[in-house]
Amino acid sequence: PKEKIYIKLASTWQGIKAAEVLEPEGLKCNLTLLFSFAQAVACAQAKVALVSPFVGRIMDFFKAKNKVDGFAPAEDPGVISVTKIFNYYKAYDYKTIVMGASFRNTGEILELAGCDNITISPALLQKLKDQKDAVPKKLDASKSVEWCKENGLAKLDELTEAQFLFLHNEDEMAVEKLAHGIRAFNADTRTLEKKITELINAAN
Repeated sequence: PKEKIYIKLASTWQGIKAAEVLEPEGLKCNLTLLFSFAQAVACAQAKVALVSPFVGRIMDFFKAKNKVDGFAPAEDPGVISVTKIFNYYKAYDYKTIVMGASFRNTGEILELAGCDNITISPALLQKLKDQKDAVPKKLDASKSVEWCKENGLAKLDELTEAQFLFLHNEDEMAVEKLAHGIRAFNADTRTLEKKITELINAAN
């Protein structure tokens, strides 16, 4: 069904603006490669259907940067990022769905219990299935206004392209991870195009 189809776009300024055109046409978009708060705010302002912040990839960056083996779930930089985005969206009544993605462990997933959507690998799903402990709700939309007040998170005015780029480029992790993700997506596209060409040629 059409309502279950999402067009996947990178959360660049151009990708967000493309989604802003597509959404009113009934074409729901999933803005991916989302690493900075600036990206999240711009997506919400563009009224995109869904965003996919990459929890594990954010954590990977800070593991390497800080030379540590990992983080406690509540201190995980990826978890902190999604928590901030979720509460900002709910507090200021944005309808964009937050779908946490790219998890490295079950601790990250459990710490985001209550998030709108979560995409989980089969291996982590099995670990969650085997777990017997109760799963308390960590993200609660009814508490988001209070959360934003406590954390000094005010609603931002509509971002211009220059403001978006400035805020995004202030985030070293986001700049590196977005660029790497786009290069990887491009390489995957070339591989797919080559495979399709080979199949077409073989059929002829």
